[in-house]
Amino acid sequence: MTKRSKKAGTIDRFLALPDAEKEKISREFDKEFIGETFRPLSPENRRLWRKAKRKRGRPRVGRGADAVLVSLERTLLKRADAYAKSHGMSRSRLIARALEVALSA
Repeated sequence: MTKRSKKAGTIDRFLALPDAEKEKISREFDKEFIGETFRPLSPENRRLWRKAKRKRGRPRVGRGADAVLVSLERTLLKRADAYAKSHGMSRSRLIARALEVALSA
């Protein structure tokens, strides 16, 4: 098992505080109707909020992608991987291009 870094995180720093200091900090969260103190977001905060809400992951290509399980002979797969690597593309992109060529013929 690996040791955690010696750099104390926010939680560790909070737990190391004396009880009186913890109480003082946590009083903020005991207030009622705290939502009434909120203001509209500033333009900068609105930009950050929109950025944070964006969906993560790979960008869509075309109408999206589906994963498929395909069985290939091992030496053919090794040759395909070597070709894809030497041409700077993924295995999926190589297979997609091959299918496009085969279906356009």
